[in-house]
Amino acid sequence: MAMSDEEKGGSVGLKALLVFCNVIIALCGLTLYAETIWVATDAYKVYPIVGVTGKDDIFAGAWIAIFTGFAFFCTAIYGIFALIQENRLMVVLYLGLLLIVYIFECASAITSFTHRDYMVSSSNLIKKQMLRYYTDNSTPGQLITNTWNKIMLGQQCCGTDGPLDWINYNSTFSATNTAPWPLNCCVRLRNFEVADQGACYAGDVRYVLTDGCFSYIAYSINRYTWGVSWFGFAILLFTNSELIATWLMEKGNHRVLRPR
Repeated sequence: MAMSDEEKGGSVGLKALLVFCNVIIALCGLTLYAETIWVATDAYKVYPIVGVTGKDDIFAGAWIAIFTGFAFFCTAIYGIFALIQENRLMVVLYLGLLLIVYIFECASAITSFTHRDYMVSSSNLIKKQMLRYYTDNSTPGQLITNTWNKIMLGQQCCGTDGPLDWINYNSTFSATNTAPWPLNCCVRLRNFEVADQGACYAGDVRYVLTDGCFSYIAYSINRYTWGVSWFGFAILLFTNSELIATWLMEKGNHRVLRPR
């Protein structure tokens, strides 16, 4: 049966809408790809802290999202071509590919989000790790020591919650040093020389960095999680609508496609 002018207009309009949606998915896929590369390269340099705990799935999720971001882009471009060609077999293949990518992105977003809570819900885990590994001679100890030195020096902070972490708890550092806290907990001049080491070790608050570093670490992990999980969830919600609309069209609710 021939389609009326009204039906043809509606079919063309739906196809144009789906093509536009695929353009959005392609652009979002490229954005996700770029953003998760940024996460995987660890711009904030906190991976050793996350990695030593064995809860580095935020970065595992980022590697998955690198694949899914590029896959979203390629699949959406193929979907545009399939819709323009009005080829039912190509559209069915497009739906299958998009569903596979969708499932992988779900795994990436959920994995990153759940392990983010494990790391930043409390400072105790990171504090325990710091006290155990800082100045330890093991390979994890050297990684943690270098990471904490860079964070304390760069962010002008001391310990997880403050300099009292080194006094109130037993640590590898306190077992091998007479100083109350690491030298990087001391205030430095603009040339990065310690302002007054004696006053710092004596506890003079003018020469001791009193802020903890946990806020910086939590901020870094939250930024990574936003890039991998929250942006991923947004793409998934949009893609879900595209999947349903294309599936309904393929099922024949709108006579746009023709088998070939």
